Formats: sequence, C-alpha cells, structure tokens
Amino acid sequence: MAADFTIQSGGVTLAADESGDGPPVLLLHGLTATRRYVVMGSKVLERSGHRVIKYDARAHGHSSPAPSPDAYTYDLLADDAIAVLDARGVERAVFAGASMGAHTLLNVALRHPERVAGVVVITPAYSADPVGEEERLERWDRLSEGLRTGGVEGFVEALGAPQGPPEFADTVLKVARQRLSEQDHLNALADALSAVPRSRPFASLEDLRAVTVPAVVVASNDDADPEHPEELGTAYAQALPNARLITDAPGKSPVAWQGSQLSQIIAEVVANSGLG
Repeated sequence: MAADFTIQSGGVTLAADESGDGPPVLLLHGLTATRRYVVMGSKVLERSGHRVIKYDARAHGHSSPAPSPDAYTYDLLADDAIAVLDARGVERAVFAGASMGAHTLLNVALRHPERVAGVVVITPAYSADPVGEEERLERWDRLSEGLRTGGVEGFVEALGAPQGPPEFADTVLKVARQRLSEQDHLNALADALSAVPRSRPFASLEDLRAVTVPAVVVASNDDADPEHPEELGTAYAQALPNARLITDAPGKSPVAWQGSQLSQIIAEVVANSGLG
C-alpha cells in the first residue's frame, strides 16, 4: 500500500507517495503526465525489494501550480526532486524519468551528483539544437493554447492525428485523454506546456559526459513516438559514459510503454549502483 504525502518546495505543494522497502528509486514523469505514468502503475519494483518514491511535478496531477507562469524551469523542477528526497530522508537514489522527467533527473545529476546513484533516461526529447528546439516550441505553444482555450479536447485537437501505424496512434490519443483527465489545474498545466520546453536542462549533450553513474537510455522507435526521436536517445546513450541503450523491436509496442519491463530495467540499474 502506498503512503501518500505532500511537501512544500519553492512555493508549491507537491503530491507524492512512497511504497516498498529497500534501495530507493525516485520516479519522475513527463509533461502532461502524472506520477503513475513512469512505470504505468506497475508494482514490480516494490515487490522485488525497492523503496519507490514518486510525485506529481508542479502543476501536474494533484500538485499545486507554480507561483508564477514562468516558474517551471528545469532548475526548479530539479530542486523539487531534491526536496522530495530530503523530505523522505534519502541521501542517494536511482532516478528514473520519462521525457521532462528524464531531463529533470539529468539536471539533478549535473548539479547535485552526490544525490544520484544511477539513472534511467526514458525517451528524452531535448536536443540543445537551436533550430530543432524552436520547432518543438511552436508545437508546445499550440498545445498550450489548445488546452487553455478548449480543455482536454482542445489539447487533443491541437495534437492532431498521431503519426505511425493506427494501433500506435489510437494508443497515443487514448493515453493523452487519460493523462489530462487526472489533472487538477489545467490552466496552470497550460503555463507549464509553454514554459518547460523553453528551459534548458543542460547546455549541450557534451555536458552529459560528467554523469558517470550507471545509466540506461530507453529510446522508442519513431513510428510509435516521433516526438522523442530514437536518434536523439541514441545520442544521449553515447554521451553518458556508462550507459546502455535499449531500443524497441521492430513493429513491437515501445518498451517505454511497458511498466513491467521498465521496472526490470530500473532494478538492474539499482543492482549496479551500489545502493542497498
């Protein structure tokens, strides 16, 4: 049974929970998601002897909005992650995060390396390339405006028809609606959709060479998830000195969507981290 708790960090109330005993794992979700979407509700980690801590990022899920519309930088998101660990008395943990969560944990690893024992970087999207990032910003601004003016269906309309095979596209739309239905503060989330992508979690992929802890990068194939390019995930794995790259089998559902598989990957990183 998960124990719910809240903490204060930078003027925000973060909703969180903890379950299990053993080496600590901190889960960080992606933009528009909630804490349940890192390992999709899987309990494999807890059942295999891990202490799992997860929380809703500011303006997400049951956490409160930031004090201002621009207070969604990666430095602040990383400070929230540290605050959660501090509140639970955890000195070092393995961090696992998807997309925004992946960028957040790498910011933590670069600014507070003493707190990070290992990392699982799931479907990163930040490239540090000015041209590519500008195109990505335009898309997030459309989604932000769609959510602000039209709610969940406005977001879905701005999202448009997902690329790739129909079975993947249907899943993307279904999950988008599910994730947004769990949000308490849609207007604040719209602020985050505009602000988070404008923040730089690190200056360049070369910075990642300083993250020397055990690492795994999970990169989805572009048919299923073109917003998180497989080529970029490969570049992250090449930049991280002790990283293993995991990609999808052709035509198969992405590993990033499979909570049990992700949990097993996280457990392997824990085993190599020296925790416990």
